[in-house]
Amino acid sequence: MNQQEALKIFTDNNAILNGHFLLSSGLHSDRYMQCALVLQNPAAAAQLCKELAARFKDDKIDFVIGPALGGILVSYEMARNLGVRSLFAERENGAMSLRRGFSIKPGERCVITEDVITTGKSTNEVLQVVKDCGGVFAGAASLVDRSGGKTDFGVKFESALKVEIQTWKAAECPLCKKGLPLVKPGSRTKPKV
Repeated sequence: MNQQEALKIFTDNNAILNGHFLLSSGLHSDRYMQCALVLQNPAAAAQLCKELAARFKDDKIDFVIGPALGGILVSYEMARNLGVRSLFAERENGAMSLRRGFSIKPGERCVITEDVITTGKSTNEVLQVVKDCGGVFAGAASLVDRSGGKTDFGVKFESALKVEIQTWKAAECPLCKKGLPLVKPGSRTKPKV
């Protein structure tokens, strides 16, 4: 799958939004990749995740893990294609943790998945959970990499789609200066009014 084919999946599913958005990273942007609109389409999700999983088929992966909420479906579909377990980490008292009976054995190798990576914050939070359990971080994967090449996890990092979307700190945001309403489409926090 090339970049044009991946972009077509996002376009066909109306998953590229325009406006004034507060990202999970705290940055502001004029475009937002709403992966949930792609993931609601099982055929599209399967196609993108099958492509990503194929890139890790020779890496001896024992499990795939993603942060709730954005990484759950990506983790599941990639794990299904790799024939391994799918886990997710979720916030408990503000920190990522394993719950629901999930466990990681020391030495087990994983891929950490996300829907969109901008700064890598959520991936790094899940990585800490993996390390605390003695797991091995063998790779990272996302449907969309919008980091502009700035995110380096020190392992293989694969994405179905790389996009360049400008972001700003709140104090520097031209959309704020224009008085445009701020929308928080993600799941981590609500915008402060």
